[in-house]
Amino acid sequence: MPAEPIRVLVTGAAGQIAYSLLYSIAKGDVFGKDQPIILVLLDITPMLPVLDGVVMELQDCALPLLREVIPTDKVEVGFKDLDAAILVGSMPRKEGMERKDLLKANVAIFKTQGEALEKNAKKTVKVLVVGNPANTNCLIASKSAPSIPKENFSCLTRLDHNRARSQVAIRVGVPSDSVKNVIIWGNHSSTQYPDVHHAIVNNHGKEMSGFDAVNDESWLKGDFISTVQQRGAAVIKARKLSSAMSAAKAICDHMRDIWFGTPDGEWVSMGIYSTGNSYGVPNDLMYSFPVMIKNKTWKVVDGLAINDFSRGKMDGTAAELVEERDTALTFLGA
Repeated sequence: MPAEPIRVLVTGAAGQIAYSLLYSIAKGDVFGKDQPIILVLLDITPMLPVLDGVVMELQDCALPLLREVIPTDKVEVGFKDLDAAILVGSMPRKEGMERKDLLKANVAIFKTQGEALEKNAKKTVKVLVVGNPANTNCLIASKSAPSIPKENFSCLTRLDHNRARSQVAIRVGVPSDSVKNVIIWGNHSSTQYPDVHHAIVNNHGKEMSGFDAVNDESWLKGDFISTVQQRGAAVIKARKLSSAMSAAKAICDHMRDIWFGTPDGEWVSMGIYSTGNSYGVPNDLMYSFPVMIKNKTWKVVDGLAINDFSRGKMDGTAAELVEERDTALTFLGA
């Protein structure tokens, strides 16, 4: 018997990240090669004509796993009976916009979407927040859907994780899959901390630590960190558009790992609910940690040694998240 189709929502579905993402989902790269899919595409009303074009293209791909495509501008349609929700759409920062104005606009969006999840989605739904500020948007969505477990919400720091992995690989001169167990701590912002202290590199057949393989501590504690932190801005400067292909790839990696688990002995980075963590990160944040995943459940990798350099960076990004959260919560009550 073929599997029952799963319902997967993508918001901001007429945008450029979604355009790079939808084909991979529909052809089975994320949820499995034998998993039929109903794709629900949500966007704002003015984008519906564009969405119709996206639907035409998906139909024209003639993908056997894609059973139905539902374009909509209504949250009660978009969030109904979902197995997975990928929340890409958010209010982008406009020129001259204060950060708190951006937060206020996004609190409104993610409160609405959280409430729609609460009311319409399956309680087992896995929710990935991509739209920025992703960590705080994710926290607001989860608080607005109290009957869905906090563990079911995560935000995307896999793009940063992939950037860090790739930078190390390029520096050492090995393929990116020869680098594992980098970590992104904290916020998906320029305060994030890309950490190589626990990374392992297969350097042409020889396993060694990231620091030994790179053999340049000042680069790893300096330019490497700032390159990963500022990579999104560098892409915008070069392309005049934000990262789309790489963001879509990271979304696929993140959701596939939730569905199928992480390889033995490997961890990945994702923004998850911090309460009860063992790393001294304040409670009630969505903070990026190293996690291993099994049976669609993540577990933070505990017991990693944290030196003073790392501690300072981890605390700095946590402080930004606390400030973001506290500002956002004042709008949530409004």
